Amino acid sequence: MLISDQIAELLEAMLTERDGILEIRRNEMAERLGCSPSQINYVIASRFSPERGYLTVSRRGGGGYIRIVRKRFPDGGITLMHALSSIGNVIRYEDARILIRNLVENEVISSDAGRVMTVAVSEREFEGSSDRDAARAKRLKRMLIALTD
Repeated sequence: MLISDQIAELLEAMLTERDGILEIRRNEMAERLGCSPSQINYVIASRFSPERGYLTVSRRGGGGYIRIVRKRFPDGGITLMHALSSIGNVIRYEDARILIRNLVENEVISSDAGRVMTVAVSEREFEGSSDRDAARAKRLKRMLIALTD
């Protein structure tokens, strides 16, 4: 079994034990597992991402930690997870608009939320941005995650 798989399994088990909220110290975890701290970062970034239903917060410094929270999804949560997974690292405005419209039509989000989200990811919001499709994808993901709270 690869070290990244071992790290992921341990973190997942710890999340389950702690009701979906985990705070770890990266260096302590690396020492415990006999790996480098960067391997811990890699696993968290690749396997505990918003697209997979997790929020991560990191605080640097001597008292620093990494907090991982497994999101709980209310009704329509599976649809939101699929929407999050479909976004990827970039999304064009037209694709974002269609995704939001589908969420409204399937009553996963309200029409008011859909209108606000559509404006928030519009071309006008990203004027002058050199990488607007990547910025749009990040914003849309954050909004969808916020709806799960």
